[in-house]
Amino acid sequence: MTGPRPASVATRTLRIAGRTPSPFGPAFAAGADGTENARSGGAKMSGGGPAFLSSPGRPRLPDDRPSADPKPTERSPAMSRAGALALKQPPEFEPAAPRPVPAAPVIAARGLSLTYTTADGPVHALSDVDLAVAPGEFVSFIGPSGCGKTTLLRCVADLERPTGGELTVNGVGAEAARLRRDYGFVFQAPALYPWRTIARNVALPLEIFGLPRAERRERVARYLDLVQLSGFANKFPWQLSGGMQQRASIARALCFDPKLLLMDEPFGALDEIVRDHLNAQLLELWRKTAKTVLFVTHSIPEAVYLSTRVVVMSPRPGRIVDIVDCTALGRERPLEIRETPEFLRLGQRVREGLRAGHAYDA
Repeated sequence: MTGPRPASVATRTLRIAGRTPSPFGPAFAAGADGTENARSGGAKMSGGGPAFLSSPGRPRLPDDRPSADPKPTERSPAMSRAGALALKQPPEFEPAAPRPVPAAPVIAARGLSLTYTTADGPVHALSDVDLAVAPGEFVSFIGPSGCGKTTLLRCVADLERPTGGELTVNGVGAEAARLRRDYGFVFQAPALYPWRTIARNVALPLEIFGLPRAERRERVARYLDLVQLSGFANKFPWQLSGGMQQRASIARALCFDPKLLLMDEPFGALDEIVRDHLNAQLLELWRKTAKTVLFVTHSIPEAVYLSTRVVVMSPRPGRIVDIVDCTALGRERPLEIRETPEFLRLGQRVREGLRAGHAYDA
């Protein structure tokens, strides 16, 4: 027969000292205040045992038993601070993805002004223009004649020097951008040399830049195909219609792959049927090349149809009256979109902006 197990020396020592022995062995010694000191580190834990079995304020006795039917929504009162923290560890989350850094604007104008000095006195062409154009945007400028639309385009091209404010093109001054060949310019007239074939007109900037002949031929063929003039490379300008000549000038502006395309009323002299056709072709060209385009026009439907934003300008001195966001029309825009309520609403807002611009003269 096995007798009762004798108490350990540590247990007898605790009883002699008047302290309650811990049921979990001599590693814990319960004091009168209901706390125990762990010999390993001297850290206090609530109750008569490890933290996850003890209740705050009193030692845990051997006959204590947890409730047979604990409430599922309540935590056991035998939770200590350390145990609660251990069970309340937050779930692991993946680090948040870094926010994309906004692309630097292609065009940034701040307080831009330009005043011409003439014999009859100063002419204020632009006044306090603030504008930022993001990469890949198609931004149209519309306003009454003489409001500074073309002047603003010429400032970007470094063909005019502003008399006030700041202007950067692709992060540098307009002159530096011109010297880097950052832009191509399409003027109101095609400006083709009549004694050169269409292919040689398109190749002119490439010849000036000194590109090898084989590369010039490859680029000319590629961009004539892009503007649907592949079969007219050996024709002379006078053998082409006005719309075809303008397409040739667009190919010439694109052939050296500039980051920015400046277009000053390129379709203004064309009839409406040809103009609609070239608008659709230009929109398709913009989608294929992802160029940033600044486009001057007097036509409200043309501006809304082509643009991601329309900048409405006041009479001279040119100020920005409104900027109309046209992205709701999407990037795929058949000509039939001009009959939709959204297109008509945007056109009406541009028209109201033009009317409001005349209030500066009042």
